[in-house]
Amino acid sequence: MTGGLEYALIAVAALWGAAVGALLPRAAHRFAVPAGEEWRSACPQGHPLAGWLGPARCRACRETPYGTGAGTASGTGEGAADDTGAGPAYGAGAAVPVTVTALVCAALAAATGTRPELAVWLLLAPAGVLLATVDFRVQRLPDPLTLPFAATALALLGLTALVPEHAGEWTTALLGALALGAGYFVLFLINPAGMGFGDVKLALGAGAVLGWYGWPTVLLGTLAGFLCGALYGGALVVARKAGRKTSIPFGPFLISGAFTGLLIGAYTA
Repeated sequence: MTGGLEYALIAVAALWGAAVGALLPRAAHRFAVPAGEEWRSACPQGHPLAGWLGPARCRACRETPYGTGAGTASGTGEGAADDTGAGPAYGAGAAVPVTVTALVCAALAAATGTRPELAVWLLLAPAGVLLATVDFRVQRLPDPLTLPFAATALALLGLTALVPEHAGEWTTALLGALALGAGYFVLFLINPAGMGFGDVKLALGAGAVLGWYGWPTVLLGTLAGFLCGALYGGALVVARKAGRKTSIPFGPFLISGAFTGLLIGAYTA
């Protein structure tokens, strides 16, 4: 791949990531509820939320006060309406998901090049960012995201295996999903307090994308995830923000490890 084409591909992937990342805040707000509770269906003022994708803003709140002490349509700060008519914000802004998703997609494009599986990675990346965001907020990995993530990964990779110039194997992707899911299930049985069942379901999708590039990539991505989780937990203990028995969300590190393994696997394929 020539330099000009490579840079153009990376730029397009980054723009795609930024555009899709801007649609994640509403979904993150709706999914980020503690285990056992239903997904949010209304803004903090009680107005029904329309759809799952888009900015975390409520049009119906534009002419009404936004909660106790919050801004109004003419106020400032969080909860204040902007000039777009979208209404005041009721959740986190789009800057973080836009930036993270754009960087992830750009890195995937740089590592994968023009091989057809890049389309699969670009479609799955926003879901990974959303899952990590929700798990960090409430330590929950929603079934409507984890299970479709695994199924979609296997289905898309199955189609990609029919396209010339791909660099992976669908059979290994399927076996990787089963193997990593089984491994996490064993860890869940051994220590349910330390490994949630949502992690087991997420491992199915992570194993699929890692398995596409072979067993060394599965091993590398798995080890990277545990290493990232251990470093994060250790840093919290050293900073005295957590104890040795403090529960931390593992989903973001499982995803980070899969991302690391996928980058290396794509680059070396």
